[in-house]
Amino acid sequence: MSKIGLRNAWFQVHKWIGLTLAILIIPLSLTGAALVWDEALDHALNPQRYATSGSNTLDPQRYVAAARGVLEPGDRIAALTLPDAPGEPVVVSASLAGTRMRVQGPPPRKTVWLDPPSARVLDFANSGSGLIRTLHMIHGSMLIPGVGRQVVGWIGVAMLLSCVSGLWLWWPTVGRWVRGLRWRRHRNTDTNLHHLLGFWIALPLFVLSLTGAWISFPQVFGGGGPAAGMRPNAPRPVPLAQPGLALATVIASARAAVPGEVSKVEWPTDQKPMWKVGFAHEARGVAIDDRNGATEATRAAPEPLARTMRRLHDGTRMGLVWQIVIFLGGLLPAILAVTGIIMWWRARGWRAQLKARQRARA
Repeated sequence: MSKIGLRNAWFQVHKWIGLTLAILIIPLSLTGAALVWDEALDHALNPQRYATSGSNTLDPQRYVAAARGVLEPGDRIAALTLPDAPGEPVVVSASLAGTRMRVQGPPPRKTVWLDPPSARVLDFANSGSGLIRTLHMIHGSMLIPGVGRQVVGWIGVAMLLSCVSGLWLWWPTVGRWVRGLRWRRHRNTDTNLHHLLGFWIALPLFVLSLTGAWISFPQVFGGGGPAAGMRPNAPRPVPLAQPGLALATVIASARAAVPGEVSKVEWPTDQKPMWKVGFAHEARGVAIDDRNGATEATRAAPEPLARTMRRLHDGTRMGLVWQIVIFLGGLLPAILAVTGIIMWWRARGWRAQLKARQRARA
């Protein structure tokens, strides 16, 4: 195939990916851009959750007792998280009654936010409700039941091809490659925007598309998944309704094993009756057997590749610079989709006019 023929082939690939997927790329990109700042967004949408009156903390049992006051009968405490910075609330999460679900998607939970100095309930909500959860569902599955995650994964694969073909088409056909960085490569502003923004966002968008496909198809990449290590369709573990050990005993045992400030406690489950206690600013933790109180010091396992790929995708603990980059990587594809449609529509009109003139001459 000649160079011109190869360029035309890449152009067709790039054009039809953009036109076919534009209606899906736009909501996927915009929700991804918004979710980079999900914590700030939650603060803005739900300020009552963070309206704390101070930083002093109480006996952890006070928070559990207060949280139980807004839980439904049958809800089971799953975890208690203490604030690790001034102004943050105490957070209690609980599994919902009657939700012994199979392993598909995150388990439904109820979250309770509490004021550290008073144990007053600031807010509570189910995990499946709220704008941020809806944004996650759109970005993760396009709200398509059953196969939505796979649909998003294939969009990621298509975006990989779009990035490669776009770079090929951006490369100037004559002269040095730096000519491609000029603003006025075309008389139309939308075309210039498409060329320039497409170049600068190509590499970050390639990374986001690759990590998005990885998250959607973890078995293909050997990364497991949210339920890695569990049998397909196995029931999820459920926190014990009546643990054998009291929370105060668990915390005392944990502090005796690893002196420090407790930051999180996870309840034992019917599949693994072990309490897990984490400490602030410590890689170490403590596991306590609910059956006999035996303690075992633990150390955080190396981060699995699947988790690293997810952090690259959503920007968690990746620093402000990368968060800004992936925010733009989510925002600009929507602009590229719109400008691409405008370019196609203009070219379509131009070709129609050309054919009309040719018919008139004939």
